[in-house]
Amino acid sequence: MIHLGEYNTLTILRDTEPGLFLGDGEENEILLPNRYVPETFEIGDQIEVFAYLDNEERPVATTDKPYIKKGDFALLRCNQVTKFGAFLDWGLVKELFCPFKEQAFKMKSGGWYLVHCYLDEETERLVASSKTNRFLDNKELTVERYDEVDLIVSHPSEIGMNVIVNKRHLGLVFKDEIFKDISVGDRLKGTVKKIRPGNKLDISLSQIGYRNIEPNAQFILTELGDNGGFLPLNDKSSPADIKDVLQMSKKSFKKAVGSLYKERKIEIKDDGIYLK
Repeated sequence: MIHLGEYNTLTILRDTEPGLFLGDGEENEILLPNRYVPETFEIGDQIEVFAYLDNEERPVATTDKPYIKKGDFALLRCNQVTKFGAFLDWGLVKELFCPFKEQAFKMKSGGWYLVHCYLDEETERLVASSKTNRFLDNKELTVERYDEVDLIVSHPSEIGMNVIVNKRHLGLVFKDEIFKDISVGDRLKGTVKKIRPGNKLDISLSQIGYRNIEPNAQFILTELGDNGGFLPLNDKSSPADIKDVLQMSKKSFKKAVGSLYKERKIEIKDDGIYLK
């Protein structure tokens, strides 16, 4: 079966005037237009292509790589808005359609929006939706506390930043856990800090507890090396100064510095820390 909105590895069946016809071994065929035909090929070769519908609503293959595929989330630019809806740039000749009913806020030409791509069962077309939360479910979690997870920054709230966890769940990074600039659409690594009642996920952008000491300690060592073996920070430094220099909390800084001091890798003086 040839899957729309996904990458398919297909066999070259025949060479025709409009392009190559590809098959899946189950008598399903799709056209790879001439503009995407490789310079050299042989009948019977296998080729990986992305399948979608062209402007005539016909299944077509391309070797271009879209910015998003079915089931994924991505930050896309709106190229134009018509009476039918918005059309987004997703890296292919035909733009990705986002109906008005699927827009969390009315889209504007030139704006950037985090969207989910799915196959509309009524029209059998790939469409986008900026109502991303409806494609997430926390009823049955596939993560546990302290798990490392993949994150996509979704949208801000009054208490922090909402994030998409492993493309399946909704999580939250609290304001006091954010020590670097992050923007909607950013892809990050994080850790499940806590699972609250209702399967609400508290996410940390760093590792938790003792798991956090080693990477932070290594980061401080690297910063010391890059700054002539000295950083103007110590236990008396303000949280704001530590955040500006190292993008970590004072608590994490003190844990990491304590670890480095015990290992005799640094010296702590009144004006800062020194690399031994």
